[in-house]
Amino acid sequence: MKIAILGTRGIPNNYGGFEQFAEIFAVYLAEKNHEIYVYSPHNHIYQHKKFKGVHIIHQYDPEYKIGTAGQFLYDLNCILDSRKRNFDIILQLGYTSSSIWSSLLPKKTIIITNMDGLEWRRSKYSKKIQEFLKIAEKIAVKKSHYLIADSIGIKNYIKEKYNKEAHYIAYGAEPFENENENLIKQYKVDKYDYNLIIARLEPENNIETILEGIVQSNNKKTVLIIGNTDNNFGKKLKRKFQNNQNLRFIGAIYNKEHLDNLRFFSNIYFHGHSVGGTNPSLLEAMAAKAMIVAHKNEFNYSILENRALYFSNASDINQILKKIKREDYEQIIQDNFSMIINEFNWNKINESYLRLFEKSLQ
Repeated sequence: MKIAILGTRGIPNNYGGFEQFAEIFAVYLAEKNHEIYVYSPHNHIYQHKKFKGVHIIHQYDPEYKIGTAGQFLYDLNCILDSRKRNFDIILQLGYTSSSIWSSLLPKKTIIITNMDGLEWRRSKYSKKIQEFLKIAEKIAVKKSHYLIADSIGIKNYIKEKYNKEAHYIAYGAEPFENENENLIKQYKVDKYDYNLIIARLEPENNIETILEGIVQSNNKKTVLIIGNTDNNFGKKLKRKFQNNQNLRFIGAIYNKEHLDNLRFFSNIYFHGHSVGGTNPSLLEAMAAKAMIVAHKNEFNYSILENRALYFSNASDINQILKKIKREDYEQIIQDNFSMIINEFNWNKINESYLRLFEKSLQ
């Protein structure tokens, strides 16, 4: 098969979840002797035309000059180029900035779209942008031959909203088994004696709720908050909690070895995400044997089920912190790790995508 992947900031990954998946899946396809192409921005750090057997197509991306609007032009450039290449299948990862160009997609190519999360629910967007995202979602559903949902919640939403079936294929994570206690020393914490939050500092990730509950509980364990604080909400949180010495905003960390060790040696890992499908950071916490306290919603519950504690408000956090003892939850921590090995592993996910691709061409 001749396959293209659109909608990412390129491979090898130096950005996020979709890029991580694109890299893993594209290399898998190349190893299976399929002809696989991944579109990347012209200014991606990796400038070669091949990566581990995967063809890289660089296209001009003006986002660095004009901001978010540049994503739309980058997607347009990728779609226009795809018209010249006779792909059997185009896999679109997300739809936010590509759906408005969907009428330009090649007519004889099978279009498969991973629907990502419910982007229009994100509170960082204005009402006008939220309305645009609803329209973009509707277009993507209509124009795609097949839809993929990486969470049961998204699959159910698409069925209820559009009466269309989406194929549930989860996201994946690598089991973490190379713990190194020395790596956490530079963060001035001791194993199992600190709590952890890793997230983009956005309202829908419920970080403010978590921190309010921690303050209410009067729990004095160090809390590491890992995420870029340069946005308005991040600055607001730093101001609001500046007098709480145990709450430490340490900015973004991109070193996965450090992140995995911080997860592994944490006492509690707070996961406040409430929008979207399967969040990669949740699976990474499971893979690093973290004790997870998660926001109560259908997306998190569909992954964790009864293998976590849940909160809906600051009072819940307060109560959890007053009674939780990590050693009481060793079994559910191990059960989550087993789920990564048995259900959320990349080989199984790659095979599921490939089966769908083969079916789509029959």
